[in-house]
Amino acid sequence: MITTDLELRGMTCASCAARVERGLNALDGVHATVNLAVERAHVEHDDTVSADELLRAVESAGYQAAVIGAAHEHPAEHADVPAGQLRPRLIGSVLLAAPVVALSMVPAWQFSGWGWVVFALTVPIVVWGGYPFHRAALANAAHGAATMDTLVSLGTVAALLWSAVAVLTGAGHLYFEVAAVVTVFLLTGRYAESHAKRSAGAALRELLELGAKDAAVMRRGPDGLKETRVPIADLRVGDVVVVRPGERIATDGVVIDGATALDTSAMTGESLPSEVGVGADVLGGSLNTTGLVLVRATKVGADTQLARMAKLVTDAQAGKASIQRLADRVSAVFVPVVLVIAALTLAGWLLAGQSAAAAFTAAVAVLIIACPCALGLATPTAILVGTGRGAQLGILIKNPQVLEAVKDIDTVVFDKTGTVTTGVMTVGGLAVDRGENPDTVLARAAAVESGSEHPIAAAIVAGAKAAGLPIGRVSEFASRTGHGVSGVVDGVRVEVTRSAAAHETGTAVEVCWDGRTRGTITLTDTVRSSSAAAVDELKAMGITPMLLTGDGAAVARKVAGEVGIDPADVIANVLPTDKADAVKQLQAQGRRVAMVGDGVNDSVALATADIGMAMGTGTDAAIEAGDLTLVRGDLGTVPTALRLSARTLRIIRQNLVWAFGYNVAAIPLAAAGLLNPMIAGAAMAASSVLVVTNSLRLRRFAR
Repeated sequence: MITTDLELRGMTCASCAARVERGLNALDGVHATVNLAVERAHVEHDDTVSADELLRAVESAGYQAAVIGAAHEHPAEHADVPAGQLRPRLIGSVLLAAPVVALSMVPAWQFSGWGWVVFALTVPIVVWGGYPFHRAALANAAHGAATMDTLVSLGTVAALLWSAVAVLTGAGHLYFEVAAVVTVFLLTGRYAESHAKRSAGAALRELLELGAKDAAVMRRGPDGLKETRVPIADLRVGDVVVVRPGERIATDGVVIDGATALDTSAMTGESLPSEVGVGADVLGGSLNTTGLVLVRATKVGADTQLARMAKLVTDAQAGKASIQRLADRVSAVFVPVVLVIAALTLAGWLLAGQSAAAAFTAAVAVLIIACPCALGLATPTAILVGTGRGAQLGILIKNPQVLEAVKDIDTVVFDKTGTVTTGVMTVGGLAVDRGENPDTVLARAAAVESGSEHPIAAAIVAGAKAAGLPIGRVSEFASRTGHGVSGVVDGVRVEVTRSAAAHETGTAVEVCWDGRTRGTITLTDTVRSSSAAAVDELKAMGITPMLLTGDGAAVARKVAGEVGIDPADVIANVLPTDKADAVKQLQAQGRRVAMVGDGVNDSVALATADIGMAMGTGTDAAIEAGDLTLVRGDLGTVPTALRLSARTLRIIRQNLVWAFGYNVAAIPLAAAGLLNPMIAGAAMAASSVLVVTNSLRLRRFAR
């Protein structure tokens, strides 16, 4: 399947989004979701469907679309364009509407021929001020569709024409103030909504703006190495980038010269700058605060962590939570149903012997009050703000379904090495059999382990180097996952394997050759400073923290004790291939499990859990398998991620309850003649703004 993202234009309500979505999904081999808040369509399709066919499908539905390329800016950045178009129309309409309302509502001010004056003032309000609504309504009508704009256009034009006839004939009630005020209220609502939607997307825009636009690179020319400033798109892996104080690092890389402190707060949520020197890995988008450093680029373009973060957030914001499906189904049939209700209201009042004026007023009120804007914005605006705020806190939510899975989580399973602990192991002790040389045992173990990338291997090699021991060459290297490694060193086959005996202080490995154990190396790992606080916070939330590790029970219980995990909630001696089975067993007990891990061996367990949380400091495989990525590698973000997801889901539900409840209650009131069309217009506009404003409360979410 191929994924194509489209930027959409012309959508104004949930009915529009539903129409575009139906048009795209009508194509064979296409699965599309349309998000009204960010005006995007996320389309998965097979290679028989071209991008041009997708664009034609959108245009056939009456809207405009463009394919979003890799370098395309987020559509939310364009949210101020419609606001800019609405502003002069709103100001002009307000100025013209003021005398219309004054003359219509205050009989003492009415003079001979006043009706013609308000008629002249109302026409530009409805025709020019309301042009965005009429244009959209006509475009949809041309495609046989009815949307929110259809309701607004019909209501205001009907009020204008009814009143015009009354002025021309000299008989009948005038509704010019209704047409004028409803147009003003709806323009106000649309303008406020546009600005609120832009605020909702601010977090992602800030993330995207972290990237440097160009970089100073050391390039070799005829005169030797020379510093040259080049656009970011021209950077290549291996380039040496010069980063001065106050500049942002242009790409992911490693420091090869100099030292400084980097501010990564906007990307990871870490408030304190981190000191880096030669050999340190750095992220593109980090702000260099003090010294000058040279950075060798290791990842460029879409491969950098900043680019991957932005893609994860944009994908999540373009997706849909399953809770939105009901709203989508309602929106798809809502406007036609409202048109029928308005017609029945008009007929019902006339058949009941009421005046045409009363019947007309009730029908117009139904048209105006029923616009489903709030329904279409309820879910996507909350997701937009929630995922953006998560990115600011160093939490990347991969898709909106995660938000719904969070509410029932009762167990969080932590991998030990690299998650609860730093994963940086050191040689803590060496015990050798009688007659053996400790240096020989450590040197041969290091020679064999030099062929492995496991943290234990790195620790043994580092320990040998620190002791000044020569590390020989290894041949016939072999590795058995979860057991150990072997190879030929100094002409003998050396095996380094996990010790069967439990060790209280750390992980123990045995070094053997010629069929006999020659020594035991003990390796220790440091517990992360944030682990104990994170465990305490989870307990306070009513969630059970558990430890899952391949280490022996003694080491596992020691680490669990340091962070506050109950010994009964420790699962030890688990092979990497069996971690997913351990998660399944917990799920079989009726638990809802979140798994937190960082390694390749955690990826299957992360995918198996109800929610997988990958440490951003971990492997690409783990990050791909997880539902959330904790950018900072700080366990304190685990409870924060759970709380943010739960808060976002709560906001979505509040929005949907309001949107549904508003329409269900308001339509009968309007049909019964209990709502003046002006009040209906104000209520409809306020409803949309209320939903977006409620979602914006997530911007204030704190850890």
